[in-house]
Amino acid sequence: MFENIASLKGAREDEGRRAFRTAALLRSVQIKTAKNGSEFLALEFGDSSGTISTMCFEGSPAFDTLRDAAAGCAFELCGSTDFYQGRPSPKIDSARRIDGEELEAVLENLAPVSPLDPGEMRTELESFIERIGDEALRNTVQYAIASAGEAFFRSAAAVKMHHAYIYGLLEHTLKTARMAAALLPLYPFVDPDLALAGCILHDIGKVREYSQGLVPERTRAGVLQGHIVLGYRIVRSAGLKNGLNKDLLERLEHIVLSHQGEPEWGAAVRAATPEAVFVANVDNFDAKMGAVEAALSVAGDSEFVEVGALRSKILAHKPQY
Repeated sequence: MFENIASLKGAREDEGRRAFRTAALLRSVQIKTAKNGSEFLALEFGDSSGTISTMCFEGSPAFDTLRDAAAGCAFELCGSTDFYQGRPSPKIDSARRIDGEELEAVLENLAPVSPLDPGEMRTELESFIERIGDEALRNTVQYAIASAGEAFFRSAAAVKMHHAYIYGLLEHTLKTARMAAALLPLYPFVDPDLALAGCILHDIGKVREYSQGLVPERTRAGVLQGHIVLGYRIVRSAGLKNGLNKDLLERLEHIVLSHQGEPEWGAAVRAATPEAVFVANVDNFDAKMGAVEAALSVAGDSEFVEVGALRSKILAHKPQY
């Protein structure tokens, strides 16, 4: 039996070192040089229970195996628990590539997936699309998603920050649609059809920004253009194909272009319509809460846990009543 990553992260320094054997996906590897001139690897491994970072130094039996490995490869890792600056950083003694039938046998334990049922999420999202009253706008949304293909329903929403797992984009999109449905009655000056369509399509460019393997990475188009530009192109093409009038198309495009909120956060422009302001804030809220949820899920017994998206730590324990 393999030990999972969550168990390794839960190791305590005061308990001393212990041996482990785990199967994990290599999520990233960076070759660095120590002060003495020797090379070492900064590694991140993950499975469905979480991710963990560690280092592997030149001279280790595992060094050559991992040095030229690509992200997304699966490995059997053997070693012992260890710590670096108070954080778990396991010492890797050996690394063996897992492939073929052996990989298939452990695949469901390797890749993190949404905790929600993908079939149920898809059905619910489709019901939200049906709520869009304007036929051309509704057809535009359906056409855009169809052009994105099954990747829309399977893609991660991010590499690290939030919903960074299979079906993460679907989960994030559905939650923004749910929030839109709940909040729109409070803001009658916001057009409900346009806001709902914007929530559903705001991140559609991520199907082309990220590779769709077990470990999502930014594609060439993702690096050179980013999901905002890629999403804008998908939405514009869908709107033109379905005869969406010029004003609505421009407003829908603007939602996609501005949904990151601020230029320094990646937005092409600042939100300049009520619907764009609405979508940008709904998106930001769910992204931040998704990051909090992910951090809490791996907090273990720690009192505080770091949340990268917030650039701060949060208390990990629930209130005591």
